[in-house]
Amino acid sequence: MADLETFRAETREWLEANCPQSMRARTFHWEDAHEIFDTDDARAWLKAMASRGWTAPMWPKEYTGGGLSAPEARVLAEEMARIKAVAPSQGMGLTMIGPTLLEFGTEEQKQRHIPKIVSGEVSWCQGYSEPGAGSDLASLQTRAVLEGDHFVINGQKIWTSGAQYADWMFALVRTDPQAAKHDGISFVLLDMHQPGVTIKPIQLISGSSPFCETFFDDAIAKREDLVGELNKGWTIGKRLLQYERSGIGGLSGAGRGKKKPGEKKVNEFAAIAKNYVGEQDGRIADTGYRERILNHNMTERAFQLTAQRAAQENQSGKTPGEATSIFKLVGSTLAREGTELKSTLMGTQGIGWQGEGFSRDELETTKNWLSTRAVTIYGGTNEVQMNIISKRVLGLPD
Repeated sequence: MADLETFRAETREWLEANCPQSMRARTFHWEDAHEIFDTDDARAWLKAMASRGWTAPMWPKEYTGGGLSAPEARVLAEEMARIKAVAPSQGMGLTMIGPTLLEFGTEEQKQRHIPKIVSGEVSWCQGYSEPGAGSDLASLQTRAVLEGDHFVINGQKIWTSGAQYADWMFALVRTDPQAAKHDGISFVLLDMHQPGVTIKPIQLISGSSPFCETFFDDAIAKREDLVGELNKGWTIGKRLLQYERSGIGGLSGAGRGKKKPGEKKVNEFAAIAKNYVGEQDGRIADTGYRERILNHNMTERAFQLTAQRAAQENQSGKTPGEATSIFKLVGSTLAREGTELKSTLMGTQGIGWQGEGFSRDELETTKNWLSTRAVTIYGGTNEVQMNIISKRVLGLPD
């Protein structure tokens, strides 16, 4: 315990000295991350954290990760939360393909790709969904034909988040069209900077373009960038989704948001309600809104405590299996319901899109409300998660 307190003191001092003020207490949408991190302060913050491996604190030092234990990683997360430090690097490299390569990649693949993920010099996107193969992902039809030392890829992916900025893609492709539906699929990595790759951003109702269509016309993936065995990529693809769902569901950040002794945490829903609905005798005037806020806060707190317990029980630091679907289902639903509650509390001021009649927070609330419509869809819809929970967690019959 003494060693952990020493680590905390040293970490706190280092963060105070190295985290720029502009990278603290800053909120942004994940689809805007490319612009937020394209600044001198953001690059300096990334370089400093990467030098210690703290962009990936629990990854092995041999691949330039931080090599921290689970308790040390929690301390780091708590100290970053204390000063409201923005994570120095975002994206699918850290949350999805990095952990997958550490589990399934060859030593050469780990040495070649992991350090560049830790340093943030390479960004990644996901090539899973296709038109007609979203929730039913195993129906994918993008073909990859092995020719000598490389695969020739033809087909289309959709909802490829951040593809317009990505350097590499991890993708599921069909390498044996004659095999059964879940067989004949391989997991490959490919360079996005090649003539055979065409990217078209998709404009969303929220006003941003985080998603893209990606087309492959004789695109190339090297044979050495096949992860796992040929035609055995479905297992790897499912495992990567568990890493993705753990992030969406809040497992990866289970150490954050923990209230310290003596700290009074502001209830943002109550603050909004008192401002827009009004208060009486120090309480929200409307009993219906009081009940809705209470129910939401209780559910959210129970979810946070469950995530913390799951992280503490999992001393290996590895993402759980099918149980990640529980956290994804509950976490994404809470996020959607939370933004809807904020918008409702603001009344007509919570549905503004532009104009002088709305404050910045009100316009932000509308954008958040629209953005979270997708949270219960991407990473596997709520319906898909409930199927997984019923079959793989509860063991119910088909």
